[in-house]
Amino acid sequence: MKRNLLYLAIVSIPFAVACNQSEKKADTANEKDSILNTTCYQAGFEKDSASLKVNNLESGKITGNLTINYDGKPKNDGVITGKFSGDTLLVDYQFKTGEDTVRVYTNPLAFLKKDGKLIMGVGQIETTLGRSYFVKGKPINYEAGKFVFAETTCK
Repeated sequence: MKRNLLYLAIVSIPFAVACNQSEKKADTANEKDSILNTTCYQAGFEKDSASLKVNNLESGKITGNLTINYDGKPKNDGVITGKFSGDTLLVDYQFKTGEDTVRVYTNPLAFLKKDGKLIMGVGQIETTLGRSYFVKGKPINYEAGKFVFAETTCK
C-alpha cells in the first residue's frame, strides 16, 4: 500500500510541474497582448451603417468590435480577431443577430487599408468542418464591398 502511494506521488509530480508551466505561459501570452493603440471607424451605405473598433496588440494581432445595422433587419453585433497581412486586415467576425442571444455566427472578413480608410471586401466563402474561410485562389473584390470605414473619434 505504501509503495502504491509512493508510485502515485512520483507519477503525479510531472503533471503538477506541467500545469504550473502552462499557467506561466498563459500569463506571458497575456502580457504580450497588451493594446498598443485603438482606432475607431464608421461606415454607411444607403440606409445601412456600421461601426468598427480596432485594437492593435503588441503581438501583432488585431481584436475589436464590429456592429452592422442593416435597414429593416436586426443588427449584427460581435467581435473581430485577426491580423494584418501587408495592407489587408483579415479577421474572423463572431457575432449575434438581433435578440438571438444563443446562436453565435462566425464569418471571415477582409478589409483593405487605403488612404486611411478600411474598405470591406467581398469574396467567395466556403465552409469545411464547421469553419468558414475565404476560398484560396479566389480574389477578394474590394470594389464590390458596400462599406468604406472612415476613421472617427472613439466613444
